[in-house]
Amino acid sequence: SCLQLGLERFHGVCILGFNSAEWFIADIGAILAGGFAVGIYTTNSPEACHYVAENCSANVLVVENHKQLQKILEIQHKLPHLKAIIQYGEELKEKRPNLYSWSEFMDLGKDVPDTQLREIIESQKPNQCCTLIYTSGTTGQPKGVMLSHDNLTWTAAAAGRFIMLTDAKEKQELVVSYLPLSHIAAQMSDIWSAMTFGVQVFFAQPDALKGTLVDTLREVRPTAFLGVPRVWEKMEEKMKSIGAKSSALRRKVASWAKGVGLQTNLKRMNGYSEVPVNFRLARHLVYKKVRKAIGLDRCTKCYTGAAPITRETLEFFLSLNIPVFELYGMSESSGPHTISLPHAFKLTSCGKEVTGCRTLIHKPDGDGNGEICFSGRHIFMGYLNMEEKTKEAIDEDGWLHSGDLGKHDKDGFLYITGRIKELIITAGGENVPPVPIEDAVKDAVPILSNAMLVGDKAKFLAMLLTLKCKVDVETGEPGDDLTPEAIEYCQKLGSKATKVSEIISSKDKAIYAAIQKGISAVNEGAVSNAQKVQKWVLLEKDFSLFGGELGPTMKLKRSVVAQKYKDQIAQFYADVDTPT
Repeated sequence: SCLQLGLERFHGVCILGFNSAEWFIADIGAILAGGFAVGIYTTNSPEACHYVAENCSANVLVVENHKQLQKILEIQHKLPHLKAIIQYGEELKEKRPNLYSWSEFMDLGKDVPDTQLREIIESQKPNQCCTLIYTSGTTGQPKGVMLSHDNLTWTAAAAGRFIMLTDAKEKQELVVSYLPLSHIAAQMSDIWSAMTFGVQVFFAQPDALKGTLVDTLREVRPTAFLGVPRVWEKMEEKMKSIGAKSSALRRKVASWAKGVGLQTNLKRMNGYSEVPVNFRLARHLVYKKVRKAIGLDRCTKCYTGAAPITRETLEFFLSLNIPVFELYGMSESSGPHTISLPHAFKLTSCGKEVTGCRTLIHKPDGDGNGEICFSGRHIFMGYLNMEEKTKEAIDEDGWLHSGDLGKHDKDGFLYITGRIKELIITAGGENVPPVPIEDAVKDAVPILSNAMLVGDKAKFLAMLLTLKCKVDVETGEPGDDLTPEAIEYCQKLGSKATKVSEIISSKDKAIYAAIQKGISAVNEGAVSNAQKVQKWVLLEKDFSLFGGELGPTMKLKRSVVAQKYKDQIAQFYADVDTPT
């Protein structure tokens, strides 16, 4: 059907919609027909959609519904290469030239002879580009990461073997597809690895990340599950709020079981294999029930990636005997580079290199921290039409520079310690990685949702803080009402607040004191005076995708936050004196 529409070699087929069978079919069809498969984030604005479609000279656009179609119709006149639009998720509301329903699109290919398609497939080479992943750079326009046939097929097989996915001929694995397919993580796990090992794929509801994911997990009971940190954090929050409502006895049993679970699993991690009696009892009384309640009772492979996850969340699941394994990589490495395994994992490490992938720590400092560089068959071809940017990413020796700082421990486990670009360099020349300090503050003050450290080129560090609040399920916009847990926390401190605005407008003594107490405690453990948080401010709205502070995978966009709250940041440094 793509050929019938006139798809030209190395032109894009852009797909804009939530995960579905049609998404997969359009993606694979585009590749076999000699085009590029290109996912576009459903949250993109019309302008952002235009940038991608224009950048890859798209001939065909596939959209899910009327809402996504509207974005394309708005920019259609600026897409000279565009030949057709297909809508798959709902019936067409209007007839337009070159606009097709999914069934009309499927019928187009009936008269195209198989020989014509076969010839095109035969002419394709493993080192030619077949897929573009647009990385949402935290600055500037997104870059089209060119992945070859070999990048995808080699990585899918290598990563799948590494995590010991079983082939469907022996026993079929089951996964739920819900993370955005325009992102490499979901594409690698849901399409390419799944195809390589014959995995059965179930599609979640489009509102999965707004709360229906657990229902789908309970229905499917997957054997492998990949979640971004925000997904694990949301599950943790939900489970804690349910736990808080149960009887005193139940809470006591759960708390005992979590203690046993954490101790046993930490010992396991360090090589002790015996299973104590109390652990078996706890498994029977608590762990099995918890797993069943979240649909992970058959899941032996729980993974997290795409952004940093806190130790607190990892320990929470570990205490319930659900080890969540971290993996690490980037679009430019076709997804994974290092992966943790049940028999080889350490808390807060991203694991070891997938067989066939190599790591170089570039220019390490005294502690062994340096830029993490990758090489292997998973390394991308380059950025589409951006030769300079490609040269910045891949050096003369073929190493891909990740922009991440990290180190190996004595056993070869990789730890990420920060981003080169997000390092704060104070006026005194001190290099401060913000993430560990932000995580420590969030750990110390459970009512906080987000924390962002500032202080680049400034005399001291300060912090922007947001509170845990309820989010509008439809729009994803954070509201003013505190979450039930946050309210409970306020009550414990003797505050009657139920809204963010109440706390801020009255400078709620109890809450402000608790935040200061938490920050002071974190400062006690600071490496140096320069790494202490001297001032902070509570913001009225939590960070969100809706507000632009978070990217599609819930990564903090520091430059956006700095711009948006520049007045508050300026206020920190308005007084001449450095606070003591």
